[in-house]
Amino acid sequence: MAKITLDNLAHSYLKAPKSDADYALKELNHDWADGEAYALLGASGCGKSTLLNIISGLLQPSQGRILFDDVDVTQAPTAARNIAQVFQFPVVYDTMTVHDNLAFPLRNRGADPAYVAQRVQDIAAMIGMQDRLRQKARGLTADAKQKISLGRGMVREDVNALLFDEPLTVIDPHMKWELRTQLKQLHHDFGHTMIYVTHDQTEALTFADKVVVMHDGRVVQIGTPQDLFEQPAHTFVGYFIGSPGMNLFDAEVTGRTARIAGVTVDLPNTYAPRGKRVQIGVRPEFVHLGTGCGIPARLLRVEDVGRHRILRLEVAGQPVNAIASEAAELPAVPDSIRFDPEGINVYADDWRVAPEGGATTERAA
Repeated sequence: MAKITLDNLAHSYLKAPKSDADYALKELNHDWADGEAYALLGASGCGKSTLLNIISGLLQPSQGRILFDDVDVTQAPTAARNIAQVFQFPVVYDTMTVHDNLAFPLRNRGADPAYVAQRVQDIAAMIGMQDRLRQKARGLTADAKQKISLGRGMVREDVNALLFDEPLTVIDPHMKWELRTQLKQLHHDFGHTMIYVTHDQTEALTFADKVVVMHDGRVVQIGTPQDLFEQPAHTFVGYFIGSPGMNLFDAEVTGRTARIAGVTVDLPNTYAPRGKRVQIGVRPEFVHLGTGCGIPARLLRVEDVGRHRILRLEVAGQPVNAIASEAAELPAVPDSIRFDPEGINVYADDWRVAPEGGATTERAA
């Protein structure tokens, strides 16, 4: 296991980048703790895989350093970094049996045969392949091959880090849940530093101790699932986490009040935002439908998704979402919305503004 440090790290695929826009990965300065499980979460093209490949040594950064336990490994080849990486699409040895595929990383390092046999049995049980160990990998389905690839990545117990690049893409939905659970158990049992790349918020939130949200080549927030839900540090986090995502309203904010669509809304704290565009963000769970009191709104439709209902609304020509429980009684003629004050966040130029006297929300480098 290892602490991973990103020191002034940035990367461009251009030979002579001239501006910030030329960088696929903008400057990063972070310490990722030894033994924690991280998920890199973001939309396609945001820089997740680029960062993972720099950590693994498959890509040399344009600037900065990568350190394992304060040792500079920026120029070190992948083999010297003692990591295991599992890719989006399966990488297996078709001419080998499932058993030999799983055993290969251990045999390659001269491990004791008895240990190899036991470890292969343990991993095969974990990935549901114990009854196919003597079968050749050739001819197996894509999801079976990916399970072998996952197992081969997990079979070693001595690695500095386990890196996963969207490894469950080709796995069927039920097995995805099983394997996520097994990965969590593996982390609990052995304490590996794990980094898991995904664009699926459910995978990220159920797998990781800390979620690293990336947007446009930047890390915009690192936090627990609760942090990301309750206090999104950037409007993208609010939009990307949650289903539906956070509602954003242009507002004039002064002290403890915000003015939205001509209506004054009380805020839970005092704010003094500075920026060209000021907004308040409210998750659908904190939006309530009413009559004759609040911000004028028009109910467009109600979508019953079983656990709750999603209310699709329009406020000043802008789509807005609210969530109501199955048991909640909706007004007969709704014409307005109101917010739970504790569910309101304030943003200036997309970054969360800390309340006056509160802790400052730092912009992620």
